[in-house]
Amino acid sequence: MLHVLLHMAEESQPITSERVAAMLGTNAAVVRRTMAGLRSAGYVHSVKGHGGGWTLARDLSQITLLDIHRAVGTERLFAIGFDNDNPDCLVERAVNGSMSEALRQAEAILIERLQSVTLAALSREFRQRLPAAASAHEPTERGTNS
Repeated sequence: MLHVLLHMAEESQPITSERVAAMLGTNAAVVRRTMAGLRSAGYVHSVKGHGGGWTLARDLSQITLLDIHRAVGTERLFAIGFDNDNPDCLVERAVNGSMSEALRQAEAILIERLQSVTLAALSREFRQRLPAAASAHEPTERGTNS
C-alpha cells in the first residue's frame, strides 16, 4: 500500500481500484478491502462512479509508515512466534523466554523506525531517484521513463 499511496500522490485524478490492482498484481476486490482500512483511518477518500476512485485525504507529511501498518496490517509486526506459550518442557520455556525478549526488543526498534518515516520522506527519495532512472532509461510503474 505504501507503493500505491506514493503513486496516488503523483496523480492529479483519482486512481481506480482496477488500476491499483494492476500495479499490485491482485484483483480490485482485494484493493477495495485494503483501501477500506486506509479510508477508515482517514488517509484516503473514495469517490464512486465515472471519474471516481481513490485519492489521498492527508498530506504525505502527516502519514507515517507506522500509521499505514496500523491501518492495513495486523496487530503483530512479526510473523514468527511460539506454538505453545506455556509449555511443560523446561527447555522450551527457556527458549521462549529468550526469544520473547529478542522479539520485544526488535519490535520496539521497528516501531520507532516506522514512526519516524513519513510518506513525504519516501516521496522525496523517489523524486531524487527520478533523474538517474530517466538517464538509465529505467521504466517506472506507469511504463514511462518519467
